[in-house]
Amino acid sequence: MKLDEPYTVTYDGIYAVCDRTNRYVDIIERSTCYGGSAWTMHHYASSPLISDIRSAGNMIRYCCAVGTKELELEASVAAAGIESVKVTADEVEITYAGLGGGGVGATVCRAQSQGVLGYNISESGGGRAAKGTITVPRLERLLIGIDDTDNKEQGATWSLAHNIAANLDHPDTRYISHALVQLFPAPAKTQNCVSTVLEFGCADRSSKQVLLEGIYSALEKYSVSNETGMVVLDDFDASHLKDYSHECRTKILTKQYALETARSNNVEIMMSGNGIIGAIAALPWYARPNESVKIE
Repeated sequence: MKLDEPYTVTYDGIYAVCDRTNRYVDIIERSTCYGGSAWTMHHYASSPLISDIRSAGNMIRYCCAVGTKELELEASVAAAGIESVKVTADEVEITYAGLGGGGVGATVCRAQSQGVLGYNISESGGGRAAKGTITVPRLERLLIGIDDTDNKEQGATWSLAHNIAANLDHPDTRYISHALVQLFPAPAKTQNCVSTVLEFGCADRSSKQVLLEGIYSALEKYSVSNETGMVVLDDFDASHLKDYSHECRTKILTKQYALETARSNNVEIMMSGNGIIGAIAALPWYARPNESVKIE
């Protein structure tokens, strides 16, 4: 056996999704070693810049405030964390710090991961304290809700949505997450009454437009339903749609009510079949696939 990098475990991707004011950033890491990431989540929770940590599958998400807070590292207790997040017009600089093995993760592991544009790292390993700064593209969140692409004979919305999204994954339009959202079992359902939300991180307005055109075109081609709904929310946060989603998950709603909700909540309707009712309800469940599959 020959290990070229015996102490380096890279990530499949590191992304930074920002709000429009550059006050908050979701740092999203696709882990290749969940054991290491579980240790990281536990210790990074002590970082003052981090307000929330969430994991789903191999994806770890750190919701951070932009700024700098020097860490008080303590072995075995708070041995690593995020010390600084800086945002420019099109890039995000993230500074990690750590002790021992946590310092290895803070430096070479992240520096050599996919999606990293540049880095500045110190020596790490053994008993050292180490720091590493990586630069990644600045992205903005784009959420797409989809429902009713199938019929009684064929199709499945969740799988079609995923395959379209995976096909459109690109450095300027990163396919970040997918969630199935259980709705109230309406009589018009195909079978399980589930909608889908796709989350992308996009570099700019032009890339968003190209992405949406790609999804729309694919749905037109592959949907087997005449009632397909496709809606879009171009925003960092979708919590203002939670009340509507709760309603859709607990009772039958009308299409007119869905249209009114879209108009008053900056939701763009791109395909206006009855599927918009469930498509809108899916939007606030991005990054929460373990919770969204349950009946309320």
